[in-house]
Amino acid sequence: MAGTPLLDVRAPVEYAQGSLPGSHNLPILTDAERTQVGLTYKSAGHAAAVALGHQLVDAAERAVRVARWSEFIAHHPHAQVMCWRGGQRSQLAQAWLAAAGHHVPRIVGGYKALRRVCVETLEAAATSTTPWWVIAGRTGVQKTLLIRQLHNSIDLEGLAHHRGSAFGAHPQPQPTPASFENALACKYLRHTADTVVLEDESRTIGRLALPQAWHARMQEAPLVLLEASQDARIAHIVDEYVTQALASGETQRALHVRYRDSLQRISRRLGGALHTRIQTLLDAAFANTGSHEAWVAALLQGYYDPMYDYQLTNKRQRIRFQGDRQAVAEFLSDPAP
Repeated sequence: MAGTPLLDVRAPVEYAQGSLPGSHNLPILTDAERTQVGLTYKSAGHAAAVALGHQLVDAAERAVRVARWSEFIAHHPHAQVMCWRGGQRSQLAQAWLAAAGHHVPRIVGGYKALRRVCVETLEAAATSTTPWWVIAGRTGVQKTLLIRQLHNSIDLEGLAHHRGSAFGAHPQPQPTPASFENALACKYLRHTADTVVLEDESRTIGRLALPQAWHARMQEAPLVLLEASQDARIAHIVDEYVTQALASGETQRALHVRYRDSLQRISRRLGGALHTRIQTLLDAAFANTGSHEAWVAALLQGYYDPMYDYQLTNKRQRIRFQGDRQAVAEFLSDPAP
């Protein structure tokens, strides 16, 4: 399953609810056509629904859809075709492709079966004998960059498309919960290292929740603390959250609004005085009358660092190593038992 290109012929609305890595949605029926066929099935039965499907997708439209599938197969010769349950839609697509000269395997059981495998994989991972290690550290120490550098890591924030903090959203939306879990399961299945290294996360990353058993295993895993100076942390945060965001094409106004909204969401935890102070510094930075370093420093000192210190008190017994990025990278490349 992991790494196999998938020609997913489900309707777009089904695909949007959950998909698998490597899948490409080229539906055999559009959303509107699927709705019509479904209503006909309920009112007039299977034969009438099939007849309507063939009427909606006539010879000319069939040729268009098969041409799109053929192009995908040409670029992905090892692809397999899939629908919801591996039933009539994928069987029909398989037959149409065969008539066009493409003999493509079909996923027996369809997306539903693969989804079940993903859920079972995540549950099994939580009780596996493979050692897990978790990287912790203050905001801005570049935990995620280290995760992406290591050969034995899984990047949870990358899969969730969110940086994990109140300010960590990207302009593009996160995947659906099912798509996130599917991607995590596939990543785990492709993970061949003797250990699994993860970043310390709360149960939720943005609006997505880690599987309960997976997160529980993380709370028991040994910790490695990544350390960096205050100045280095501030510089990294400004670079990632401001400089890189603007370089990616997001406007200064849009970024300002997004961070103001993020600040507002944690206003109750900040308290009125601190919220007002940080918002004033934030507004000044985006008005070019202040520095981004100022509001980032105030946010770290007044909110993130005290919260981290409090949370760490319950984790200290799990710490096995601590150091800077190079030292931690060397340790985790072959962690001690």
